Amino acid sequence: MENSVDMSTADTSTAVTSTADTSNPTVEMNRFHQLVTDIKEILGTEGLTSEDVDVEALTLIMERYTSNKEDWSTYAMADPDMAYTRNLVDEGNGKANLLVLVWTPGKASPIHDHGNAHCLMKILQGRLTETRYEFPDGDKEKQMELKSETELAENKVAYMADELGLHCMSNKGNNYAVSLHLYTPPNVAKHGCNIFDIETGKKTHIAKCDNYSAFGKRID
Repeated sequence: MENSVDMSTADTSTAVTSTADTSNPTVEMNRFHQLVTDIKEILGTEGLTSEDVDVEALTLIMERYTSNKEDWSTYAMADPDMAYTRNLVDEGNGKANLLVLVWTPGKASPIHDHGNAHCLMKILQGRLTETRYEFPDGDKEKQMELKSETELAENKVAYMADELGLHCMSNKGNNYAVSLHLYTPPNVAKHGCNIFDIETGKKTHIAKCDNYSAFGKRID
């Protein structure tokens, strides 16, 4: 990655909310905001379960978007005291959570599940490493079994769901990395998720994953 995310100059006063009025001719919708609109159209407004999600269509439109820092920098708020920040971009007609995650250099997420939801992620800046694990075998305490480790470069799109196992994401670089994550249905936002100890496989339920910002504005 060439440049780290500079949060000190972020202009949150111009943040685009989840209900941007694109019918106003003075509002210029960039390609990132068009991507957000396209995702909402695919998700629709009717009832949605995990089985209803068109993963192929969502993957395709995320792959078509070429990352441009000027498009999404309003949402990319970093905090060096945290492994990563969760910055809410859109709630997808109540059918999803779309977040920009900013990853501190040398830090990683816990090993976690996805609450029986789909997770699509696109690397917007830098590189991230995805490490996948098998689910623990019952109540036996033992080191978790590694399935795979993949380095994801800028603009790469990856898919994850509980039937594929557990994973953690890490930034092994020297600068901030940024990724876009779509979680649908928004089960984790509503009910939390589980994290796992790599040495024992012990599961701990996290009732809520807090957002660092929402719609381009810091949450106090």
